[in-house]
Amino acid sequence: MDATTKAKKGAAGRKAGGPKKKSVSRSTKAGLQFPVGRIGRYLKNGRYAKRVGSGAPVYLAAVLEYLAAEVLELAGNAARDNKKNRIIPRHVLLAVRNDEELGKLLKGVTIAHGGVLPSINPVLLPKKSEKAASKEPKSPSKAAKSPKKKA
Repeated sequence: MDATTKAKKGAAGRKAGGPKKKSVSRSTKAGLQFPVGRIGRYLKNGRYAKRVGSGAPVYLAAVLEYLAAEVLELAGNAARDNKKNRIIPRHVLLAVRNDEELGKLLKGVTIAHGGVLPSINPVLLPKKSEKAASKEPKSPSKAAKSPKKKA
């Protein structure tokens, strides 16, 4: 076996001097925007497990991309409701806290410069008492005809 017939080491299975194929990222193969390779590297370097399967970073990237898209869509709606073109932390907070599932997921999370949800404690609202309702008659004809009770 001479060197011309045998593929060189590191030639990725092609003959010596053959054209190199254009590399396709794993994110493109999976149809994702999030970086599968980088997430795989973080999983390995983070030492979360001794071994990391080939499908794990793809799945994790898909989950993270879905969550990001969901939050951004709701935050964009909140920005549009406030007549703004740009999403700010306040819009992200309103989006997360008004969504039941995202609110549960991010319950203990503080969003910097997000503020709080607008709400007034019902105790602080003015009371609708029965005395105030009885002083104002509903119609003048009924007020004139009502007889006084004898004690």
